[in-house]
Amino acid sequence: MLYRSILLIDVGDNPDRPRPGRLWLRNIYHVHQRLSMAFPAPFKKRVDPHFLKPFRPEDFSPNKPGSIDPNQVHDQVHVRRGPEHGFLFRIDIHPPREIGIYPHRYPPRNPVIIVQSALEPDWDYAFHNAEYLLAAPPEIKPFYPQFENGQRLIFHLLANPTRKIAKVGPDGQKAKQGRRVPVRDDNLNEWLIKRAEENGFSVETQGLIVQTGYVYFSKIYYESKNDKEEHKEHKARLRSARYIGILKVTDADRLRQALISGLGPGKAFGFGLLEVDCSAKGEICLKVKYENSRPTYPS
Repeated sequence: MLYRSILLIDVGDNPDRPRPGRLWLRNIYHVHQRLSMAFPAPFKKRVDPHFLKPFRPEDFSPNKPGSIDPNQVHDQVHVRRGPEHGFLFRIDIHPPREIGIYPHRYPPRNPVIIVQSALEPDWDYAFHNAEYLLAAPPEIKPFYPQFENGQRLIFHLLANPTRKIAKVGPDGQKAKQGRRVPVRDDNLNEWLIKRAEENGFSVETQGLIVQTGYVYFSKIYYESKNDKEEHKEHKARLRSARYIGILKVTDADRLRQALISGLGPGKAFGFGLLEVDCSAKGEICLKVKYENSRPTYPS
């Protein structure tokens, strides 16, 4: 069983006078940190039931120094995602309702964060001191990913398509770890098709929607200079590709695992969550959009 959470973010009506929720979404590091707070280690809730102490990554990982009770920690932040741990998320600044997908699920204005997790999240714990970020109470729905080979499903994936370029050292030998670079736009379909083959499904390329963009983030760090610590901020961006279309199940077990583990790199930055909808209503709605016009989807 997995859990899918829907968080509506309060960004206000005036972009020139943004609510805190709009500012929060601009830094993906802060978003990931807040979401991880919904999966505290048991000892964390025991010693800090109201989450009054500062956030520490080690409170969510048994592999970090300082963990109080490592034998009881469910590692949600720094571990490979599996059936018993880990979470994936995706930020939809403009919910898919605008192109007819899942029209019953999202309101028209508020950005949405979708979180898919192996454990049931505790959003009250995560947002008890930050309720102003939310436009409504979080919605949690358990679901059982059951598929059959040959089944056709509508899917939605925000990915970070990259490829590795081998590094060559001074001695002419290739390094073990290459450098990751974005996949070119004309190879985005090929990237998805390859990942699909590895994860138990095929993609219907006719009518496939591919929208490119960037996810921006900034990383804060400190440097010692003249016996003083200076605050530094490193701004960067990651290439994104939003895929929306129809897939066909070729290996039900591998597809189920893909829902748990995600696809591609950059999962801590909101990439990799594969969302599927097997309802006939969703598929018909998507087909109508294909026939009428080529829809656009804001990044």
